[in-house]
Amino acid sequence: MRIAPRYAPQLFALLMSLVMAFIMTAFVTWVNTGLTDGYLPRWGHAFITAWPVALICVLLFAGRIRALVGKLTSE
Repeated sequence: MRIAPRYAPQLFALLMSLVMAFIMTAFVTWVNTGLTDGYLPRWGHAFITAWPVALICVLLFAGRIRALVGKLTSE
């Protein structure tokens, strides 16, 4: 299955937010509660809650941050 190139920014946002929310919620849940009984359900709840927020943030800010990085790194 190929996705049309015009959807690349949305696909990037979807995948980036998925990976970031997955890693960050796993880590923060581990730091806050440890790897005790019930870790996976707590982490799953945190992930399901955080992923939509992460997706919206990437969709809203990726372009602006990319432009800022361009300005900061141009000569």
